[in-house]
Amino acid sequence: MYTYNSRIRYSEIDKEGKLSLLSLLNYFQDCSTFHSEDLGLGYNYLLKRDLLWVLSAWQIVVHRYPELCEKVIIGTAPYEFRSVIGFRNFWLNTEAGEQLACANSVWTLLDTKRGRPTKPTPEIINGYQLAEKIPMEYADRKITISSEGAPLPPIEVKSHHLDTNNHVNNGQYINIALDLLTDHKQNINEIFQLRAEYRKQAVLGNILYPKLISTANTEIISLQDADGNPYCVAEVTYKENPC
Repeated sequence: MYTYNSRIRYSEIDKEGKLSLLSLLNYFQDCSTFHSEDLGLGYNYLLKRDLLWVLSAWQIVVHRYPELCEKVIIGTAPYEFRSVIGFRNFWLNTEAGEQLACANSVWTLLDTKRGRPTKPTPEIINGYQLAEKIPMEYADRKITISSEGAPLPPIEVKSHHLDTNNHVNNGQYINIALDLLTDHKQNINEIFQLRAEYRKQAVLGNILYPKLISTANTEIISLQDADGNPYCVAEVTYKENPC
């Protein structure tokens, strides 16, 4: 288990003065990075060995969005390695112990020279102390996309979307999807669950063709290539009776 303390910054809040969903995702993503770096298994360790952990899926459940200046504790713990896949939980708590959000994530280890998944070495496996899965209602990592849906204006991948691997950052896909929902008058403050499935990597100059699929309390944004093959599929579920 790994934790760090923080305080909700003005740069992390939305127009309602609460932590934005994207900032929450970034907290979790940063937490896993800090954890790996502190274990000596981070970015430079992987780079020297031609390895890369790629995020395959997110499930984030929000109980309450904290407000500006609230003090919070962000935590993470890996709970399983299965062949080329690693599984990791996250949580966001108040200092008093209230759980504000929790998450499950699925990661794939890639051999960057061969361009294919590879099993973690004993050094990597032994470097992480596995924990029990946290209690939450676990959803399927796969998100089903119907053939129907409303096409939205295409988006070109710019340099600010990229991370150190020269691919679109995991959070940037979600940022794009949430912007599209806001443009269509959805209240993202009422989202209590985000699921995301990453299917292939987009790079500078690629064009994302979004498709919006709506159901009763759920919206799906599929960010696709010109042939309809998704780069990322993001699903948000809204509170049935928002406060």
